[in-house]
Amino acid sequence: MFIWDSTYLLVIIGMLLCMGASAMVNSAMNRYSKVRNARGMTGAEAARQILNNEGLYNVQIECLPSDSGDHYDPRTNTVRLSAGNYNHASVTAVGVAAHECGHAIQHAKGYVPINIRSALVPVVNIASRLGMPLIFLGVILSWNQTLIQIGIWAFATAVLFQLVTLPVEFNASARAVAKVEQYGLLTTEETRGCRKVLTAAAMTYVAATASAGLQLLRLVLLFGGNNRRRD
Repeated sequence: MFIWDSTYLLVIIGMLLCMGASAMVNSAMNRYSKVRNARGMTGAEAARQILNNEGLYNVQIECLPSDSGDHYDPRTNTVRLSAGNYNHASVTAVGVAAHECGHAIQHAKGYVPINIRSALVPVVNIASRLGMPLIFLGVILSWNQTLIQIGIWAFATAVLFQLVTLPVEFNASARAVAKVEQYGLLTTEETRGCRKVLTAAAMTYVAATASAGLQLLRLVLLFGGNNRRRD
């Protein structure tokens, strides 16, 4: 039976933030994916030019089989672009490719936040899986506060990861716009569109961080009290 409590408002707020950010980025990306850049440069070509100009000849560029999932893999020094961004000569394709190259540049220059994020990945992968099960196990075992607190702290590592991700993503976008301008990949007007795409994408990380923080707050309010006991 579903029981309403006021903390669900935190979940709803988080969902609305994520939905709003997702709608914003989809709108911007779809709009500028239909705008062919003046140089007719595909995302793959833009990425290669940026990387070569930065002396990162060892960074590879791969095409993903789908139209999503663009990312930079520091383990293999590879920029992976979705099929649409890899092959198409749109403003969105160049912007996204430049952003992923921004991560490659961060990695090459030893940008501290990206190193911290990489170090957190294995810890977060384990902790995020254990957080909720530990909390519920603690509740079942007569509100065992040791298990509950461990679970909450485990969930908190995911929030920490989101916080560390913010400067990484914003910095990569700033680098992307700077390189697009420096190497003349887009016109002035196209660069404005590129900036809008990357700003909208960054907002999804802000929304995800806020949503995770609200969820953590809800867990603390529901289960974090030392005096709670099973009814």
